[in-house]
Amino acid sequence: MKQLLRLVIALLFAGLFAAIANAHDFKAGDITIGHPHARAMVPSAKVGGGYLKLTNTGSTDDKLISITSKRAAKTEVHQMSVNNGVMTMRPVAGGLVIPAGQTVELKPGGFHIMFMDVTEPFKEGEMIKATLTFEKAGSVDVEFEVGSAGGTGAKDHHSDMDGMDMSKPQ
Repeated sequence: MKQLLRLVIALLFAGLFAAIANAHDFKAGDITIGHPHARAMVPSAKVGGGYLKLTNTGSTDDKLISITSKRAAKTEVHQMSVNNGVMTMRPVAGGLVIPAGQTVELKPGGFHIMFMDVTEPFKEGEMIKATLTFEKAGSVDVEFEVGSAGGTGAKDHHSDMDGMDMSKPQ
C-alpha cells in the first residue's frame, strides 16, 4: 500500500513538473511573454512569422522596441490589416506599446513578428532563439517553438486572409 501511495505521489509530482516545463513563458521586469511560437517554413522561404502574448503586470506602459535572432538578418514587429478587401502589412514604427495592466497578443491577422532574410528555414519541432528588448523591462532571451507548416496551432499571417474578398479583382 505504501509503495502504491509513493508511486501515485511521484506521478503527481512528475506531472506537475512537466506542466511547468511545458508552460513556455518568459519574464522581463513587469512583462510576461507567453508561449512564443512560429510555423515551420518551406525549404526555400526567407520570411517567417512569430507569435506570442505580452502581458504588462506593471503600473506604467512599456514598449517592445526591438527583436533580434541569429536566424534572421532582420526582425521586426508588423501589423497586418484588411481594408476594403486589400491586405496591408507594415512595420510598427517606434515600437509596440504594451499598456499597463493589459495583454497585447501578436497573432495571425494582426500584430506579429517578421523574421526576414532567414538563414535557414524553421523546421517543425525546433526552437528559434531570439532576444526581445523592452524600453523599461530590458532584454530577455526567448525561444519560439516551431509548429507544423499545416497550420495546426499557430497560423501563419501570410495565409490568414479571412477578411479578403477573393471574388473580385483588386
